[in-house]
Amino acid sequence: MFKGYFDLSVKDTLKTWGLLELVNSVVGLIIVLIISVVA
Repeated sequence: MFKGYFDLSVKDTLKTWGLLELVNSVVGLIIVLIISVVA
């Protein structure tokens, strides 16, 4: 579904998905650190 919607090759899809996952992980980690410092 993701691949078909954006018309990407499998390699590009995995690269884009991996980048999004990395950004989400970093943002989540920062939020957790901020909460632990404030709390």
